[in-house]
Amino acid sequence: MWKLKPPLEMPLSLKYKHILEQLIPCDPATSINLKKLSTEEEFPNLAKNQTYMAEILTIQMYKRLRGRATQSGFTLDDVIQPGVDNSEHSCTRAVGCVAGDAESYTVFMKFFDPLIELYHRDYQQSRMHRSDLNPENLKGGDDLDGQYVLTCQVSTGRNVDDFCFPPHCSRGERRALEKLAIEALNALEGEFKGTYHSLKNLSEEEIQRLTAAGIPTDNLISPLMLSSGMARDWPDARGIWHNDMKNFIVWVNKEDHLRFKSMQQGGNMSQAFTRYCSIIKKLEEIYHQKKHPFIWKDYLGYVLTCPSNLGTGLRASVHIRLKHISKHKKFDEILQRLRLEKNFTGSVDTSVEREVWDISNADRIGFSEVQLLQMVIDGIKLLINMDKYIEHGRPIDDLFPTQK
Repeated sequence: MWKLKPPLEMPLSLKYKHILEQLIPCDPATSINLKKLSTEEEFPNLAKNQTYMAEILTIQMYKRLRGRATQSGFTLDDVIQPGVDNSEHSCTRAVGCVAGDAESYTVFMKFFDPLIELYHRDYQQSRMHRSDLNPENLKGGDDLDGQYVLTCQVSTGRNVDDFCFPPHCSRGERRALEKLAIEALNALEGEFKGTYHSLKNLSEEEIQRLTAAGIPTDNLISPLMLSSGMARDWPDARGIWHNDMKNFIVWVNKEDHLRFKSMQQGGNMSQAFTRYCSIIKKLEEIYHQKKHPFIWKDYLGYVLTCPSNLGTGLRASVHIRLKHISKHKKFDEILQRLRLEKNFTGSVDTSVEREVWDISNADRIGFSEVQLLQMVIDGIKLLINMDKYIEHGRPIDDLFPTQK
């Protein structure tokens, strides 16, 4: 009887290499006949650039990636252009880059992966991001002291599958996205029923009504939007939707395909979050039925235009009056330990307004929506307690939080 030799072990990547190579689509950059000079001549001047992009991008990385492009034609130079044009920061250090489509995070992963880990502290790409849009898992949040808390807001963004992102989408894509958004938003019923306003058709009377309701209608275009290409053809196919109560708004085709904001007067953060979860889950169901689900990747969460908003994309903010603790020498350290960040609200010309701060979560990815809300709620309660201690002349040393 013949003795058969055991088959040689061959890695699957080699065994099916010829098949895989046939499946890889051609790089769009190979069909773009642009005259480019050497890497050294094309590399941007980052000497005084203060963005996260400038800290990551090296000339060697630029040389490896500059010839690549996504299937829609988005290049590395498109990715980094916002940071090249806006190299300085005043209050918040800018990320300095955008994605033109979901594929950008894969094609340029050698750039995006280290940038994401640098910007989102303590987050590694090997982790699996988790989402939790169940407000019942939140503890408290409906009883923030109204003597201190003026308003609460919860906001996020979503991008839709099969479309390029605002920095790169065509006019036709943008108009198709607006049509899809109008159909989805008009399908909301009951307490979520609302009205869509196309920016190009807004009358002066409508602008005044929206402004009076706390919905901004001016200064909508930022330097980031201009340099990234988000503001092309403005205001064509852009609009804003709000429910009848005007406490939930949706921007269409601004920084992302959809930007959501749930607003609440006073200190009931739980109510703002419950509304936020209900509408987003309903819209997610509608978009899924239309075969255009919201883009999600396990290691990135919801995939948004700016890497700073990956994960939940959630920003839970509270406008709060802190007369005393905000003047404490360790105020910034306390916020850092609580994983919170601060911004001024309005003008800083009057002493009263200097006491009002916008306090929000510093993280977007690595924590679920409920976890981020819980950090904000617990942190706000602690800050209020500290403010009261200082007001009554009591020491706050025992209240100092440990690092979260």
